[in-house]
Amino acid sequence: MNPDRDAVHERYATAARLALAGEGTGLLAGAGDTDRLGAVHYAGAELPAEMTATSLGCGNPLAVAELKPGETVLDLGSGGGLDVLLSARRVGPEGRAIGLDMTDEMLTLARRHAEQAGVTNAEFLTGTIERIPLPDASVDVVISNCVIALSPDKPAVFGEIARVLRPGGRLGITDILADDSLTDAERAARAGAVECLGGALTADRYRELLRDAGLGGVDVRLTHETGDKLHSAIIRATRPVEVVAMTAEHADRVLAIYQAGLDTGQAGFETTAPSWEAWDAAHLPEHRLVALDSGSRVVGWAAVSAVSSRCVYAGVVEHSVYVDPEARGRGVGQALLAALVTSTENAGVWTIQSGVFPENTASRGLHRRAGFREIGVRERVGRQHGVWRDVVMIERRSSRVGG
Repeated sequence: MNPDRDAVHERYATAARLALAGEGTGLLAGAGDTDRLGAVHYAGAELPAEMTATSLGCGNPLAVAELKPGETVLDLGSGGGLDVLLSARRVGPEGRAIGLDMTDEMLTLARRHAEQAGVTNAEFLTGTIERIPLPDASVDVVISNCVIALSPDKPAVFGEIARVLRPGGRLGITDILADDSLTDAERAARAGAVECLGGALTADRYRELLRDAGLGGVDVRLTHETGDKLHSAIIRATRPVEVVAMTAEHADRVLAIYQAGLDTGQAGFETTAPSWEAWDAAHLPEHRLVALDSGSRVVGWAAVSAVSSRCVYAGVVEHSVYVDPEARGRGVGQALLAALVTSTENAGVWTIQSGVFPENTASRGLHRRAGFREIGVRERVGRQHGVWRDVVMIERRSSRVGG
């Protein structure tokens, strides 16, 4: 271990030994600590006070990660196991919750908490967050609570997160970030007194390192102040799904996802997905894409149609993009649109356009992030279930084709 890691290890090992002996951890002893850190973020968790008392984090990553039944979730720096046990409850008996910690004493404490809580789908591993002892593409969700700031090698941590996440998997963590105005001199002067100050990243640097690791959909949001020039933050990112050319073998899943979108009442005027023959006839044979998860299951699709047979419109297409409801929030739509832009531009298409219901804020936000602009609203375009609907017209003009 290096000196920084030795100090962190000893501090948390001592805290765990105190907790195992029935004493306080001694970690939240500063003025106002309990108002900003630890159990304050778990109101209503319905867990024993002994367990919540060992929570030392700056937030509640479970409120960020939106866990679903059957998922496998990994908690980096799991400490006393609180987030692992809460995760185990959310993913259910078909799911799996894994805690990773480098401190034997904390692992002992976490296993005791799991036994006391009667949780059987949780496990705890020894290791460091810079070298996660799990196979590639083996985890649906990575969570962490105020731990990554303590790592001396954050690029390695983010690289490992990208490695163990399955395609379409997601990162949902809380961490300590430094204010942009924090100087190197201030870091050096106060690093001993404020443990995570020396290694805390700024928001911009956090985003940069996550993207360098190959993660997409990066979102970093400051939530509250945890100290002078230190802030708690919510960080989300995804491992991009695999996007491949659509074939007739994907037809059933494409139409099922299409129908699921129509069922929301926000994806189009139609109420029933067409047959594959009708769908096939309505879309150009080029630029048909599907997003696949780690099991090669279609979780989204994109395709285009011609807007006119006139040659002047040869470089203009109308597009559709649909995502499986169970895969939303994982960067699937973003990956599909990025691939669609590349595919169409390579073929000389200079404008991609479509229409979106004003109420479909998720789709409007997705398209804005993909470089689309809203150019106007067509009022009362048509009726859906007897109600007249407006449509927001959107388009993306290529910066390298048709200029």
